[in-house]
Amino acid sequence: MNQENLENQESNQTDSVKSESNKKSQSKRQQSVKAAGKVSNTKPPSLLRKYREELAPQLMKEFGYTVPLQVPRLEKIVMNVGLGEALTNSNAIDNVTQMLTAISGQKPVVTKARKSIAGFKIREGMQIGVMVTLRGRRMYEFAERLTGAALPRIRDFRGVPTNSFDGQGNYSFGIREQVIFPEIDYNRIDRIRSFQVTFVTTARKDQEAFRLLELFGVPFAKVGVN
Repeated sequence: MNQENLENQESNQTDSVKSESNKKSQSKRQQSVKAAGKVSNTKPPSLLRKYREELAPQLMKEFGYTVPLQVPRLEKIVMNVGLGEALTNSNAIDNVTQMLTAISGQKPVVTKARKSIAGFKIREGMQIGVMVTLRGRRMYEFAERLTGAALPRIRDFRGVPTNSFDGQGNYSFGIREQVIFPEIDYNRIDRIRSFQVTFVTTARKDQEAFRLLELFGVPFAKVGVN
């Protein structure tokens, strides 16, 4: 083998080693990016961090709790849409499913009639609504979007009612128009729709639940709990 061939072979081997080294470096960078993304996704939502660091200690002090487990917390948020129109509109279920998916970031479930009601032409098992239940990360993220972005967009908004607690520390109120949520494109909806939002808490009394939600940023109307 002449000198020129030897030099070409050595050059090719060097290029091959460099190429392999570059591939390994690129792979490591990609793994680092993925790892960083996983770390970011596991970081608690800001509202949850605020609850742990600020709100829970404040509630313990205000209500005189002796152990942290007594402090009320938000357990889940339920959004529900009743659809009487589903009897005559075959697209209603699909349209509302898409709406709640966009708002909540989670696929909802279709609710069905538990028994037949002849007066309303409802048969047992008929699809009559759509609902979604949020827990954990999605629950806190939705609560932030609701109080920080959606409710302030209501025209002449003066706060949500304070008389909608159920006596067991849970609170419900109605959203009249889904278009207050930035995730909803007004030009792509079939009609204006309303739905109910329910905050389920571990509070034993409405007064405790009221204070918990107030600290979470729920903008109550300026009156006391009825």
